Amino acid sequence: MTLGSRSSKTFKPKKNIPEGSHQYELLKHAEATLGSGNLRMAVMLPEGEDLNEWVAVNSKTDICFTAVDFFNQINMLYGTITDFCTEESCPVMSAGPKYEYHWADGTNIKKPIKCSAPKYIDYLMTWVQDQLDDETLFPSKIGVPFPKNFMSVAKTILKRLFRVYAHIYHQHFDPVIQLQEEAHLNTSFKHFIFFVQEFNLIDRRELAPLQELIEKLTSKDR
Repeated sequence: MTLGSRSSKTFKPKKNIPEGSHQYELLKHAEATLGSGNLRMAVMLPEGEDLNEWVAVNSKTDICFTAVDFFNQINMLYGTITDFCTEESCPVMSAGPKYEYHWADGTNIKKPIKCSAPKYIDYLMTWVQDQLDDETLFPSKIGVPFPKNFMSVAKTILKRLFRVYAHIYHQHFDPVIQLQEEAHLNTSFKHFIFFVQEFNLIDRRELAPLQELIEKLTSKDR
């Protein structure tokens, strides 16, 4: 895959889950079910497992390569079209004419600001990277409990990552086709949607920009 140049930084992949840990075993289970070709089965909670742990592991699972998370998938997919997503072509972060996103992280930028799509996505991916690297939020060591706010943070991460998918589909789908990345994008997004639907992680209203596509991609698996 040929990646487009990033204007600011290249995001490093999240560190691997330690081999031998319970999270590692859950990851292997996810990979095995992904390999079966059944995306709906791949995201279902295994009997007797902890929901928080399953959510954490699944955010690190890639449909094409093992042990690569949704963050890395989207980062890679967006990286292919950065030459087309510029300050000039995308002066606002949008998903079609009806949906526009303003950035705020509650810490560095408390009041939502209007900015270009590449700037918004840079803010977003940097923020997500910081959350994934925070051991108090996403513990990788055996026996370390998940914090009480884990589900809330995980939902916010997934909600914001969805916006990158929405922007790519609405504003840059032609370049995706030109680059022959359509199948990769669709498979990645389909896995993502099955996952968030299985555990009700994103409000239906947030999914509205791609609702028709979601119904089309998931209808055959119902």
